[in-house]
Amino acid sequence: MPNPKICVSLEETTVKAMVDEAARAGIHGADMVEVRFDRLYLTKPQATVVEDDEGNRTSTMPPVTDWAVADVSELNVEDSIAALKEGISLPVVFAVRPVREGGHFPGNEEQRVAALHSAVQSNVAWIDLELSIDDKERAALVDAAKSANCQIIASQHDVESTPSAEEIVNMVTQNGEHGDVFKYCSTVNDHQDALQLVDAANTLTSQDSAPPYSLMALGNGGDWARIHAPTLGQEMVYATMRDEFRLSDKGLVNVRDLQDAWRLLEY
Repeated sequence: MPNPKICVSLEETTVKAMVDEAARAGIHGADMVEVRFDRLYLTKPQATVVEDDEGNRTSTMPPVTDWAVADVSELNVEDSIAALKEGISLPVVFAVRPVREGGHFPGNEEQRVAALHSAVQSNVAWIDLELSIDDKERAALVDAAKSANCQIIASQHDVESTPSAEEIVNMVTQNGEHGDVFKYCSTVNDHQDALQLVDAANTLTSQDSAPPYSLMALGNGGDWARIHAPTLGQEMVYATMRDEFRLSDKGLVNVRDLQDAWRLLEY
């Protein structure tokens, strides 16, 4: 069985920087990239550089929740999507994450849904549609995506906790019909939480009727389901271009490190 597809989630905050990041992701083995369109409304601050008594310098960034957020009117959605489409050669998963699920989109839900429709109309390869979207609005987006031969990721993001393995299994099996892949991302508070995702994936691998899924988490241990994805039946794995110290504490894994781990573990 082939390894899961690797999707690098782009974290830059301008169209040009995101296009450059996508190019680097392709060089390092990504199969696709996730355009987090909501991040284009963020303004990345200058890093703070601190030098210790021995002359060693460290650079730190404030948490993303403290970054400035532009007004929704400051970004031309159609022009930005066109520039991203022209500049990125890899298949794109287009997402506009709302604040309620850990994103940064500054506008209202009507504006966010309109941006998703614009992406579908641009013939994007994949569209990420949260289950929390109003049923009527989501049904219209699904119809538009199917008409455009755009594949759908049905997603849910829990920003505070991780449910039990049994609840995760039920979530996947009950919502698989809402997309071509069901994506679930939680927040782990301890290693017991992280094990719930691994246990759920193990259970799903034994179910012939399980839909394609991608399970992951943020927080220490959240990278376990990513690193061991080939044995856990995962359809896709989300990686990053970030490579800072102790990245695993955030539950993230660099795209190159992910592939090195798979080779080391002989997956």
